[in-house]
Amino acid sequence: MLFLFPDGSKGRRKAAIAILACMLAGWSFPAMPEPIDPFSTRGLTASSVSDSVHRPLAMTPCGKVPVSGTRLTLTDVVERALCNNPQTREAWANARVQAAQVGVSQSAYLPTISVGASQNRSRIEGGGSRAPGATNLSQHSLNASLNYLLYDFGGRAAALDNARQVLTALNLTQDATIQSVFLAAVQAYYQLFSTRAAVESLEQAEKSALESVHAATSRHKVGTGTLADKLQAETAHAQATLLRIQAEGEARNARGALANVMGEDANRDFVIAPPTLHMAGVQFEHDIAGLIEEARNLRPDLAAAKAQVNAAKASVEVAKAAGMPTISLTSNVSESNFGIFAPASNASVGVSVNFPLFTGFNNTYRIRAAETQVEARLAQSEKLSQQIALDVWKAYQGVLTGTQAVKSSLTLLSGATQSERVARGRYQAGVGNILDLLLAQASLANARMQNIQAIYNWHIAKAVLAQSMGMLDFPAQAPGKTSR
Repeated sequence: MLFLFPDGSKGRRKAAIAILACMLAGWSFPAMPEPIDPFSTRGLTASSVSDSVHRPLAMTPCGKVPVSGTRLTLTDVVERALCNNPQTREAWANARVQAAQVGVSQSAYLPTISVGASQNRSRIEGGGSRAPGATNLSQHSLNASLNYLLYDFGGRAAALDNARQVLTALNLTQDATIQSVFLAAVQAYYQLFSTRAAVESLEQAEKSALESVHAATSRHKVGTGTLADKLQAETAHAQATLLRIQAEGEARNARGALANVMGEDANRDFVIAPPTLHMAGVQFEHDIAGLIEEARNLRPDLAAAKAQVNAAKASVEVAKAAGMPTISLTSNVSESNFGIFAPASNASVGVSVNFPLFTGFNNTYRIRAAETQVEARLAQSEKLSQQIALDVWKAYQGVLTGTQAVKSSLTLLSGATQSERVARGRYQAGVGNILDLLLAQASLANARMQNIQAIYNWHIAKAVLAQSMGMLDFPAQAPGKTSR
């Protein structure tokens, strides 16, 4: 239906259209430092790359992270990683993009207004004796239109629900990314000191091997030792040197890996404070079924997968609504002047109904695709739920094994130390042979390495269990903490 309004004052109509155009231009392109946010979408995401809308971490704001040259603790390393690692920045950016899409979906509930204007000037040259000279014509037109969707059988609501569910999933994905980067930082931190401790252990082994070379050489000179003993001692020393060189290379790689996880180039060097190591408890037992169930309730990646299922269900409703009628309110105001004709103006308002009777089965297949996508998302969620159970089981076993390994490695180290001391004393006293001494020294070096690895692996295993539970945070790294 169409209604014509009286012409009224042409000057006032033209002025109203011009004012409306200026107002809309100022609304769409504001002269301010940041664009306006009428739907407050900024508050739908975390405030920074290291923050969370569901489970904030108690950490220093990213702008106040210690600068280079500061002695960095484990907490500092994790904070730098969360603030600087590209993975956390990407996850946060994805969430902010989707927050804007929520605003796009909300905008569908508001009318759209557009304005247009044109100004043309033309010159018509006369031809022949009947129309000598030329005529200048000035043409201009102004128009403004409004379109307001009144009803669409739930299409807008479903689209908004879809956008919000995807945003929820991306916010939770950011949380999962924070957990992943947190764990990577903890692992890189402990690995750095594990490799450094290995270097120190192998330096001791190299020193002991060199002392054996000196002892074998001295015995050979005085005739109480053989040349074979001297050569075997030199071979053992060369082997110890080789192992120490390889360990130094691994330590340098660990330093580069730590810089990388903190979002820096691998060649950056940092002053890292050594960890305060804690002895593993005598016993570590929990209800594994309860841990798995708790992990399924807390893991942000599983919650994100469930939100994706809800988003897929909303997409089905969007597809169904696309085949339904829409009812819209329309309005138009225009003013035109074509020079040689009298100026014209008109205004109209009406209600339009659009009903897609046949779309070549487009909607049919869109609905089918959306419904199948729901099935795929459900399968992904179930697959992740099963993976979480496996993650918790492996992490739990890792802590159990690590606890026992620390205890056993201490016993091994104590025995190897005593054995090496006895073998060295016997050789120096001339009643032992070089093979017994070299074997005892190799056993001691191996026991030191196993003890070092067991201690650091136990600390890492604790962090892995906390991450598998979705509970990795700074308190989880405190002494005696495992997953709670």
